[in-house]
Amino acid sequence: MEPIPVSGLYYPNKIANIALKALEDVMGKNGVNAILNLANLQHLIDNYPPPNLNREYDFAYFSAIWGALEEMYGPRGGRGLALRAGRATFAEGLRNFGALAGAGDLAFKVLPLHTKIKIGLPAMARIFTQTSDQHSTVEEKEDHFIYTIHKCPVCYGRHIEKPGCHVATGLIQEGLKWVSGGYEFRVVETKCIAAGNNVCEFVIMKEPVG
Repeated sequence: MEPIPVSGLYYPNKIANIALKALEDVMGKNGVNAILNLANLQHLIDNYPPPNLNREYDFAYFSAIWGALEEMYGPRGGRGLALRAGRATFAEGLRNFGALAGAGDLAFKVLPLHTKIKIGLPAMARIFTQTSDQHSTVEEKEDHFIYTIHKCPVCYGRHIEKPGCHVATGLIQEGLKWVSGGYEFRVVETKCIAAGNNVCEFVIMKEPVG
């Protein structure tokens, strides 16, 4: 796989640490090592970024992992693993970040479902905007929300034929499940920078799936 030039845009080490550990849960230590080798990220083998909030983990490294995953397992297999890793990333660490910490409180739990989503989605976007160079926004429409990533670490520097930020889709799905108290929501990526759009955009239907 061709190395992706560094971007000068950064995630905090902690988000990269959580994502790598989540990927390890999904595919095992040897699987992650194989991905890191393919992604030209050998320096990360047995040497994950420390769990601090220093902005030191380049978007290019993050994107290379998901590109290598797809190269190794094909579009379908890579998509399934990335969705699972995205969900695990949220479940294992992101729900404890400041903006979302209150979602487990009783006062939040008794709110109507729509209100939980209306508060929870922008709170998720805020985590990334405040702690990293990933600027994210949320817009409410009549029957859906639009979650937009303006600078995307998942697909940075790659070129793909159709939207492919599956780890972000999985993360949003699991985030919605957490803030809603267990409901599943339909999340579809409709625009992707790597596929030629100017942003990565996710449409989230207001009505839960089941």
